[in-house]
Amino acid sequence: MEEISLSSDGIGRYRLVGGGGGSQPTEHQIEKKLKSSSSLSLRIQQVSEELNRLKSMKSSGAARARPVMSGLKFITKKNHGKEGWAGVEKRFDTYANDGLLDRSNFGKCIGMDDEKQKNSSKYAMDLFDAVAARRHITRLSINKAELYEFWEQITDENFDSRLQTFFDMVDKDYDGRINKEDVKNIIKLSANANKLTNIEEAAEDYAALIMEELDPDDLGVIELYQLETLLQQGILENPRKKKLDHENKESNTIKRYHKGRFKQLVINMWRGFWIVKENWRRIWVVGLWLAICVGLFTWKFIQYKNRAVFEVMGYCVTAAKGAAETLKFNMALILLPVCRNTITLIRTKTMLGVVVPFNDNINFHKVIAGGIAIGVGVHAGAHLTCDFPRLLHATDEQYKPMEQFFGKERPNNYWWFLKGTEGWTGLVMVFLMVVAFTFAPSLFRQNKRKLPKAVIKRLPKALKGLPEALQKFGGFNTFWYSHHLFVIVYILFLVHGYYLYLSKKWYKKTTWMYVAVPILLYACERLIRAFRYGFQAVNIEEFKVFPGNVLALQMSKPQGFEYSSGQYIYLNCSFISPFEWHPFSLTSAPDDDYLSVHIRGSGDWTKKLNSTFSKLCESPSTNQSGFSGLPRLLIDGAFGAPAQDYKEYKTILLVGLGIGATPLISIVKDVLNKTKQKNENELNEMESGNKRENKKPSFATERAYFYWSSREEGSFQWFKGAMDEVAEKDIDHMIEVHNYCTSVYEEGDARSAFITMLQTLYHAKNGLDAVSQTRFKTHFSRPNWEDAFNNIAAKHVDQKVGTYYFIVFRLILT
Repeated sequence: MEEISLSSDGIGRYRLVGGGGGSQPTEHQIEKKLKSSSSLSLRIQQVSEELNRLKSMKSSGAARARPVMSGLKFITKKNHGKEGWAGVEKRFDTYANDGLLDRSNFGKCIGMDDEKQKNSSKYAMDLFDAVAARRHITRLSINKAELYEFWEQITDENFDSRLQTFFDMVDKDYDGRINKEDVKNIIKLSANANKLTNIEEAAEDYAALIMEELDPDDLGVIELYQLETLLQQGILENPRKKKLDHENKESNTIKRYHKGRFKQLVINMWRGFWIVKENWRRIWVVGLWLAICVGLFTWKFIQYKNRAVFEVMGYCVTAAKGAAETLKFNMALILLPVCRNTITLIRTKTMLGVVVPFNDNINFHKVIAGGIAIGVGVHAGAHLTCDFPRLLHATDEQYKPMEQFFGKERPNNYWWFLKGTEGWTGLVMVFLMVVAFTFAPSLFRQNKRKLPKAVIKRLPKALKGLPEALQKFGGFNTFWYSHHLFVIVYILFLVHGYYLYLSKKWYKKTTWMYVAVPILLYACERLIRAFRYGFQAVNIEEFKVFPGNVLALQMSKPQGFEYSSGQYIYLNCSFISPFEWHPFSLTSAPDDDYLSVHIRGSGDWTKKLNSTFSKLCESPSTNQSGFSGLPRLLIDGAFGAPAQDYKEYKTILLVGLGIGATPLISIVKDVLNKTKQKNENELNEMESGNKRENKKPSFATERAYFYWSSREEGSFQWFKGAMDEVAEKDIDHMIEVHNYCTSVYEEGDARSAFITMLQTLYHAKNGLDAVSQTRFKTHFSRPNWEDAFNNIAAKHVDQKVGTYYFIVFRLILT
């Protein structure tokens, strides 16, 4: 028979210890062990409950305990990697003072120094207190030998040992019992470490929920084994973990089997094949563009090499004229990718989208801009540094063929070239382009230009204030206004292309021939925008400001306004700026009788918009719906986007990060609406007997996987209404929702153990998730994409899955 004895841990707490054999302890022995206890009856009750627990454990078997063995870890591989104690020892030498490590540096020393460390320092200090108390250490600092003992305890592979340490953290008065106050404190501590402010504020209610579950007899305390039971329940109720563990074992076996150089070669070839297969449209378009540029450059290069001017200026003039020809082409081409109405019309009404990657229009616009920058550099550089000096230093005999272009009198100084129409127009264009190009990159557009301190220190004194000055002039407004300098650039471009030194006949001045049609098309686009919705403002039906500085706007839907899920509109608020239009993805579905967008205040314009509506929310006389005194809004669109093609796939994977999930919300709602309509139509056809066979459906989607990852707890409120709608309407469970809160430590980490436990209890009782307050359970940390993709691939063998990935407004279709 198993021997059960009662032993003291030295701090007023008693626990049962199982032996290898022998008889049970006598009543006299138990009483003797409990002499120091102030409440004999309570201790006997503890012994009784512990005996019952061990009895139940024997019947349940060891299999039940195995899943939790990997959980409740204070130090994960991500914390200390492969270094282990060696890394801790090295950090001890860094943080220790006179051979002693202070309690405040304990977390940094043991490896709790990831991006969430600021919120984990209090947790680490509580861990220090718990381990120190067990070793009767009352000091607030420890030496290296003691640190090693601490490290051994908190990294112990034995789950019972880790559970005891965790119990010590919760049990602040070290009496062997946990009361409601202890539970509330650990909830606050865990919530704070995981940046869950709502849970931290409601710690009192959640503590009551846990006590209600674990203390049904209302004794006011819970025991260690009860805490273990609940922790087991939280992990066992996560079937995904067990499944993924099995998949990981299989994956590791396959990896071990396929090791070798040959396998790596095959993988690289396969990756190359898929890169070409997935990007062939981009490849051929960019290849064609490069071929045209090279062809134009070569044509002009050869042409001017065979002219008399080559004898004076040499290869400088051929390079300048070759670059000029590519500039004409690129200055015309760069306008086409930003003709949004034309692109939307072509992609929706024609089949060109099969071979032309319209989704990459802005990326192609940037590539062409790079070509223009190179062309300007070569053209201007060749003229200013080579052609003009050579002409000034040419002999009379060399200059004679140039008289027809520059006059009988040879230019006598460099200024002659610069003050001419060709010279000053070119210089002004270069200056305006430099300004526009400087503020075009996202680094300046999003106002995130922060040079490293080391770089700032090395700057000359005259340039020390440059980073701060650029900070003031940054933002989207600067980008928008500087980009409109190209109106002046194009005017000067036409003038510059007319007054040429080396071409006098009108039909050889081809600049206007290149740019006439693109300029006319772009001008019509801007006029359409002005007249289509310029005099019709949408009414704001409802608005709400959410945590994270996110504004939700619900607007009236203009008559005849049609769009597809995944598309975006441009929004204008004359109260902030009458000229600025900003793109936002629609979160409403096409069948809704309203338009809705969610706007996060990340730039200067969006911050002003959100601030305006926030002030209206604070005003007691303002209602959030039906208020007539709101800012006037104009819309333009809707415009095509990659995600609108989702209807072509039977299975789709939607991945959104933060506010980037906006177009996916519209898609999820549309999938539900279209599926409902499809089922109703099929039912009506069956009842009427008019069911048509082999009819290709316009809506092919049958299954959707939605992964949404966000750093903030409050962000789940942004789309709570949509999530509740999905949970209510998705009767056939065709939409699989996975919400991830990355501020929470991964499942199995001790810092999130109590949150996981609380989440399980709260969902079981209320049917809602404690973090998101929706019906969908929130996962912690980041998704394991390898497991997610393998899982979807296993369910949909030999099927192409449409994958849509969104980060704010940067969107990629794969």
